[in-house]
Parts: sequence; structure tokens; C-alpha cells
Amino acid sequence: MKTLIVYAHPEPDSLNGSLKDLAVSTLEKAGHEVRVSDLYAMGWKAVVDAPDYGPHASSPLQVARDSGRAFDAGTLTPDVLAEQAKLLWADTIVFQFPLWWYTMPAILKGWVDRVFTYRFAYGVGEHSDTRYGERFGEGTLAGRRALLSVTVGGPEPHYGARGINGPIDDLLFPIHHGILYYPGIEVLPPFVLYGADRLTGAGYPDVAAAWEQRLLTLESTEPIAFRRQNFGDYEIPSLHLKRGLEPAGRTGFALHVRG
Repeated sequence: MKTLIVYAHPEPDSLNGSLKDLAVSTLEKAGHEVRVSDLYAMGWKAVVDAPDYGPHASSPLQVARDSGRAFDAGTLTPDVLAEQAKLLWADTIVFQFPLWWYTMPAILKGWVDRVFTYRFAYGVGEHSDTRYGERFGEGTLAGRRALLSVTVGGPEPHYGARGINGPIDDLLFPIHHGILYYPGIEVLPPFVLYGADRLTGAGYPDVAAAWEQRLLTLESTEPIAFRRQNFGDYEIPSLHLKRGLEPAGRTGFALHVRG
């Protein structure tokens, strides 16, 4: 298996850094090929701007159209092309990051903004009266798996069904469904480490053992059963879930998970 680890934390000696290093050693020991995109160490540019698209940048800038033109011409910047090549190389992508203000760090969002360009991660496939492009289960990155490894400051009850922060599955839905599943990546249930700021050295071995177990079962873990866009569950072109498919009492984001 070929695994890309996208790592976003400014401190190499952090808990996130330890989990990233453990992932590398565990997977390599199991015979996997591993590559790491350490965004802070790379000095990753986190903002989209006209220089990203060179001669294909319009004025005013139109990010979707211009990024697609640059992608088709092969003239995206070398850093973006390198990350797209890593995604095409990988079977599995592991994202290691802390949950900051209910989402990923800005540098990681900037990686998504710049790497997931039009014509690469979206804007592909047939658009017609019966299909709305290849996305949500189809697309350029179909056939790959992703796993979020997320450290969270608060205790687990704060992220439960009645917790003040909201259910963790809801908080991660925009990443799971809107960023990863959109271009076709199957998404595994996340590895969430709660109370990360309170973890002591004595507690780390248990965390490490649980993380190793998740890593060694990447290939056998069932992905989240998100509904595919073009396979009958949604009306086209409204993209509303067809009536009668929702499990009793289920609303919101959970409607888009089968079963």
C-alpha cells in the first residue's frame, strides 16, 4: 500500500508530530511505501492568488476557471503539481492535524484550496440532465481511501450528541464529505484523540497502541457509507435525496449516509 501523510502542525515535537512519526514507522514496518507532506516544514503557501495560474490568471481573478485552464495546460506551480502527483500516487491519504476553531488549521485548508483545482478535483465528468458531473463517490481520486487523525482539546462528552461543541461527526462532515468524498475518495471513520492538551506521558502508550491498531487495519476498515451522487439516491438536477430513503428520525448531515 502507498500512503501519503499530510501533516499540519507547526511544532515537530508536538503530540501531532509524534503521531505522524509513529504512522510513518508503523506503516513502513508493515511494508508500506510512505511519503509525507509536512506543510509547515515545506513552508507551504496557504493562499490562492494569481501567480498560482501564471499566464492563465484572468483579471479579475476567477479561481475555478483559471485553475482549470492552468491544470489543463500543465502550468500550475511546481509545488501544487507535486502534491497532485502525490495524491495520484497514493492508495491512502492520512491527514494528521489538530482541530482548531472547529476545523483544520489554515495551512491545511490552504493546501486543499491550491491542490484541489478545477479539472483535477472537481469539474470533471459528464454534466447533463441525468448526471451532474463525477463527484461524491466518483472523480479523479476515486479508488483511494482517507483517514483523518485529529487531536481535540476538549473531553469526548463535549463532542457527543448533546455536547456543547456538537457531534464530532457533524464537525468533520465538511471535510469528510465536502472535501474528500467530493472528488471520489472513500473516507474511513476518523481517529479522534480527545483531551489532547491534558494527555500525560503516562497516557501516551495507550494512545500509541490504539493509533498503531488503526493504521494496521486501514485496508480492512469499512469506509463511511456516504451515498453516491449518480447512483439513484438523488433527484437530478435538484440533487435532493429521494423521499423514502431516509432512515426514520434521521435528519441533517446523517441523511447522506446509507443505512
